[in-house]
Amino acid sequence: MKIAIPLVHGKLSQHFGHCEEFVLLEIGADNKSIAGKSLHQPPAHEPGVLPRWLGELGADVIIAGGMGRRAQDLFTDNGIKVVVGAAAEAPEKLVTDYLQNTLVVGENYCDH
Repeated sequence: MKIAIPLVHGKLSQHFGHCEEFVLLEIGADNKSIAGKSLHQPPAHEPGVLPRWLGELGADVIIAGGMGRRAQDLFTDNGIKVVVGAAAEAPEKLVTDYLQNTLVVGENYCDH
């Protein structure tokens, strides 16, 4: 499994479309630990581009602070599970919490 997280200054970006880069964290066979990490510069932000691109990179899940409904649907259409409402934390903490089912999510930080 690979989990994508949009970053700004090394922490989760509150809106995935305005991030500086994406980190892909590969999960180990035990589904409890991080086995690999890679950083990727996103293509230009246009509707539908990021879900396809992350799908091509092998992302299974995206953790975001905020994401519009249309973007959520596009990720789902590309076979990527969407988790919204996460706090601006380090990606390793977010993924560890997600894997332990302790990730706290609040409201979707995107209002469109």
